[in-house]
Amino acid sequence: MNIPEIVGAGLIVIGAGLGIGRIGGQAMEAIARQPEASGKIQTAMLIAAALIEGIGFAALFAA
Repeated sequence: MNIPEIVGAGLIVIGAGLGIGRIGGQAMEAIARQPEASGKIQTAMLIAAALIEGIGFAALFAA
């Protein structure tokens, strides 16, 4: 691997981590506002996090 590939892979990992962290934080805020909807919110959060992680892995393999 050369330097640009390593930098690109690092940016991919940072971006995916920030995205998943933002989803988790926003989901916790939503659950705090509407505790009765926690099941639906958690399901949507997990699906979105899995999709972001999948895109991150695909981008890492492509880099």
